[in-house]
Amino acid sequence: MTHISIKLSQSTAILLEHARRAGMSDQAILAAVEAKDSAAFQQIEDERFNYENFISYAEEHGERLAEAIKEGYRLTFNTRNGLKSWLEQAFGLQGGQDFEVGEGIIEKLHLTEQQAELVHQRLAVNWTVAEANEVPDGKELTLKLRAPEVNI
Repeated sequence: MTHISIKLSQSTAILLEHARRAGMSDQAILAAVEAKDSAAFQQIEDERFNYENFISYAEEHGERLAEAIKEGYRLTFNTRNGLKSWLEQAFGLQGGQDFEVGEGIIEKLHLTEQQAELVHQRLAVNWTVAEANEVPDGKELTLKLRAPEVNI
């Protein structure tokens, strides 16, 4: 497995994957990022996905967005609903239909081998792949929130 050192916030990663899912090529996204042209995303914006601060937020928080587009990234932190949204945008899935979301767990996530590898690379450290079972056409994953260590 490849180690990815570039980190993106959950919101930046969801917007990036939404842009890809909406049909923007990595080249078009990269050109907009390098030109600092948030208007390039206007055609894919809707009530859920607003790109007005996409580039400036990444810059202000030290996110290497251009490198992430070219080389990949790891999420810095995932909430349950944020991870659900990221999975929906990254793979075109629907929570409740293509996978189940519970308290601190995502189950029955059916992915191709490549998609499963991508989840493993991108998943924030506060989540873990608890199970990975072979199924026809790929893997079925169970993702779990890591429990914090308690010092007694």
